Amino acid sequence: MSKSILVTGSNGQLGSELQSISAEYSEYDFFFADRTVLDLENTDAIKKYFDENSYDIIINCAAYTAVDQAESDEKLANKINNQAVEALANAAKENKTSLIHISTDYVFDGKNHRPYSEDDTLSPQGVYGQTKLDGEKALLGLNPGKSIIIRTSWVYSSFGNNFVKTMLRLGKDRDELGVIFDQVGTPTYAKDLAETILTILPKLSNENVEIFHYSNEGVCSWYDFAKAIFELSEVKCRVNPIETREYPTPAKRPHYSLLNKSKIKNSFDIEIPYWKESLKLCLETLKEEI
Repeated sequence: MSKSILVTGSNGQLGSELQSISAEYSEYDFFFADRTVLDLENTDAIKKYFDENSYDIIINCAAYTAVDQAESDEKLANKINNQAVEALANAAKENKTSLIHISTDYVFDGKNHRPYSEDDTLSPQGVYGQTKLDGEKALLGLNPGKSIIIRTSWVYSSFGNNFVKTMLRLGKDRDELGVIFDQVGTPTYAKDLAETILTILPKLSNENVEIFHYSNEGVCSWYDFAKAIFELSEVKCRVNPIETREYPTPAKRPHYSLLNKSKIKNSFDIEIPYWKESLKLCLETLKEEI
């Protein structure tokens, strides 16, 4: 009998990628919930929903991701990134459901000089990171079986709004752009993450909630990322490196966001694509859609 999967945040980047590949995974019955189906701002509504519906697996792709806006909208960020996660974890525990929850590199302060492992010190620098960390803690505290947290970074996709699409839009309108060079990390193609989640699902057997890190392989700055986007797309726009201090934002960004992915690779015997190869695939998909 096929297992049922509920995907929350189904219209976001990761949720949309899961929708696009779901037909390839016929062993699962997928149910996709956006905010009109499951209102994650309302914990009572979440409880009611799971009193009436049950699934074998929940993949929580929903999040409040407006990093700067979160600084002035802490209440809503906390509802979605923390309280909703607690409500989902409660439902998962009660119904013996696996919960795969997506978190972020922003739970770290970005001051490391080596890739962050899952048990490194947590020290978020803003509201977004803090609410995501609080959501992690809520899930770890309730501890539903066969559940995991996947922290990721710099997510982009052919769906939704993201850095890749912003650069393509600006690059066509401008002769040159300034892009930050003193923040480094690794881009994550949401399609790669979606495929990884569905690949590792059958292998989950952990009794206690486990944390894993996932991004594509390699390292770059936002400047390098922008240069690669333009080169691969043959967009003639000059990219100038600028420092973070030249581009102040309400929320503090981590200067160093590299994630150590040894645990997820070794635990599930998976290979992770190099960031530039995945970027090339995403740009090809975008080109086909134009």
